[in-house]
Amino acid sequence: MLGLDQIYCGDCRDLLKDLDKNSIDCVVSDIPYGICLDEWDVLHKNKNSALLGKSPAQQKAGRIFRSRGKPLNGWSAADKAIPQEYYHWCMSWAAELFRVTKPGATVFIFAGRRLAHRAIAAFEDCGFFLKDMLAWQKEKCAYRAQHLSKVYTRRGDLANASQWQGWKIGNLKPFFEPILWLMKPYKIGTTIADNVLKNGLGAFNEAVINIYDKKPENSFVFSTNKNDSGLHPAQKPLKLIEFLIELVTVKEHVVLDPFAGSGTTLKACQKLKRKYIGFENNNEYYLVAKERLAQ
Repeated sequence: MLGLDQIYCGDCRDLLKDLDKNSIDCVVSDIPYGICLDEWDVLHKNKNSALLGKSPAQQKAGRIFRSRGKPLNGWSAADKAIPQEYYHWCMSWAAELFRVTKPGATVFIFAGRRLAHRAIAAFEDCGFFLKDMLAWQKEKCAYRAQHLSKVYTRRGDLANASQWQGWKIGNLKPFFEPILWLMKPYKIGTTIADNVLKNGLGAFNEAVINIYDKKPENSFVFSTNKNDSGLHPAQKPLKLIEFLIELVTVKEHVVLDPFAGSGTTLKACQKLKRKYIGFENNNEYYLVAKERLAQ
């Protein structure tokens, strides 16, 4: 069995098997979104020579959207299978997650807006139920929608450039990210109050919401400071993770992050005196997290 307050380098689909049944009080994890942000985020078989390539504009863009992902319409008919492939990928580890969590345990999953519904379906099919969907609002975010008129201008089609002035290609500003609030069912015929007495899980601490100067709402703002970036391209604010952990756990509870990245969840547990276990498949980020935890 794996020890507490440790991060392990490896695939969570293998490492989860080394955890005891009903041993985890809470899961907080920023899982890959399956949107081809980087090599570790390509979770489908439908690849193309252009995937993860870089255009001159993307090289200038900095940390955000540094490489080319799949267009929503795909490059081939096979790309239509990407959502189903993401569902099956989630299923491949969510079933073991169900085994190791205690009844009433909360599972907070950061999921991309595009494929979050597939993650929800996978978790439900593994036995969890969806309690709520939280919205983390950012103070600022990138907006990369391209002017349609400029595309036509480059083609020399000035008539259509004029006709479609003001229209854009892409998405609206991604101002929020969904956080799936899932829960492992407690014993049928009992209540959440009964489960709190038996397992210490199932309720949330409203006093914590007040401490973080938030309202008891499922949408909240957390800003990113200079210490919340630079270690991982999908790094989340430490304060946000601390808030989620304190909302549903108490000291000495065991928190698991099967996709630990740069170790933000584990660092939050360290600060809040929660026990933690982390898994990270990428050796580079595993070493970053390990050094971060040792500081």
